[in-house]
Amino acid sequence: MAAQWRTPLSNPIAEWVAVLLTVPLLLSVAVWNGFPLIFYDTGAYILQGFDHVFIAERSPVYSLFLRYAGGPASLWYVAVIQSVVVAFVIVEFARALKPGLPLWVLLAIGAVLSVATGLPWYAGQIEPDSFTAVAPIAIYLLAFHRLGWVRNLLLTLCAAFAASTHTSHLGVAVGLSAIVVIVRVATKLRPAVVLPAISCALAFIIIIGCNYAFTRHVFINRTGSVFLTARMMQDGLIKPVLDAECPSAGYKLCAYKNHLPDRADTFLWVEQKSPFARVGGFKKWSPESSRLLKESLSHYPLSNLAWVGIDTALQFFAYPTGDGIVPQEWVLETEFRHAIPKQTGEYNSAYQQRGELWFLPVNLVHVPVALFSVVMLFVFLRGAASVRDWRSAVLPAFIVVALLGNAFICGVFSGPHFRYQSRMMWWPTLAVILIGAERIPVLRQRFESVT
Repeated sequence: MAAQWRTPLSNPIAEWVAVLLTVPLLLSVAVWNGFPLIFYDTGAYILQGFDHVFIAERSPVYSLFLRYAGGPASLWYVAVIQSVVVAFVIVEFARALKPGLPLWVLLAIGAVLSVATGLPWYAGQIEPDSFTAVAPIAIYLLAFHRLGWVRNLLLTLCAAFAASTHTSHLGVAVGLSAIVVIVRVATKLRPAVVLPAISCALAFIIIIGCNYAFTRHVFINRTGSVFLTARMMQDGLIKPVLDAECPSAGYKLCAYKNHLPDRADTFLWVEQKSPFARVGGFKKWSPESSRLLKESLSHYPLSNLAWVGIDTALQFFAYPTGDGIVPQEWVLETEFRHAIPKQTGEYNSAYQQRGELWFLPVNLVHVPVALFSVVMLFVFLRGAASVRDWRSAVLPAFIVVALLGNAFICGVFSGPHFRYQSRMMWWPTLAVILIGAERIPVLRQRFESVT
């Protein structure tokens, strides 16, 4: 039995056992909570997926995933499938970097990640956030490692699906795939470019197909300009346009230009009180939002550029776990009683709905660990660059670029929020552990003896 625990991940049996045994670690928080974790958006995803009602601001891909993953019977099925996908990419990432890693060490790393990062808080949450890091990890593996056709196929599918579950995921995946092409053209590293490109193409096909299934129209996203304009409004970049052009420009928002909320979230989501609801909401305001953002960009380019930098930086360092993981029964109980009536009892009795989650002690661990992981990535990158070891520089550089890409897309289009960056921070921590393991003599000898 002891020998089996020491079996390296290069052994296919140990590889798949590692996936199976990692899943309970990822579900640990949801199990302790008594129900999969819920976010404000969860009800909209369920309504869209279960009742086939198109909601422009929510991903139809993830909504249909909830439906066909068994969500109507139990959201636990969804949480389990999410955890299997995440566990698979974790194991494949560890196996690619350290094929000699013993099974017990991988599970120990999984336990550390479950305590020291937000990993189980997102893997067990009914939100696309569970897949945010999946596409970048899969694209990295497809580009820089040779894993065999079965693993490549599975990782391509994982990357495509993860990228399709949210437009921010798609943006990061496309950006990273483009960077892989640049690295291949401009350096001697020669990463593979076909499979990352295929995964992005599949993501586009999935998104277009699901949008067409709901609307009978072909498109990627209809609300990007709305979110971007709301963020620009929050940063004070829309009010000057309204002051200069109202009422002659004919904007619906002119009537409310002196009563705009200070926060984009207030503008978008306080439905009965916000001017946004009165000018048509997501369904009707998109054309006007496009006009406003174009006017703001053309008249105030330097201010817009400055705020892009500020919001990206703020988002990059937004690490706390728990954003929006609050009691949701007053928001979603009506929707849940309609869509999943047999699950509402378990839902209402969970710690989350009872208001018994306290994230201060959690973040006293998670935030320093995230910051330390980012610092160590730069340390590893600098060390590799100083000796011109470009292959060793690839992974820390790739992760930093992925984090910057996520911070840029989320910070600029939606404004900085803690959850946007914290949902990715378990990956830097995992990478730092695996890279740093070489500096522990006992583990280094173990890796070398196998590889």
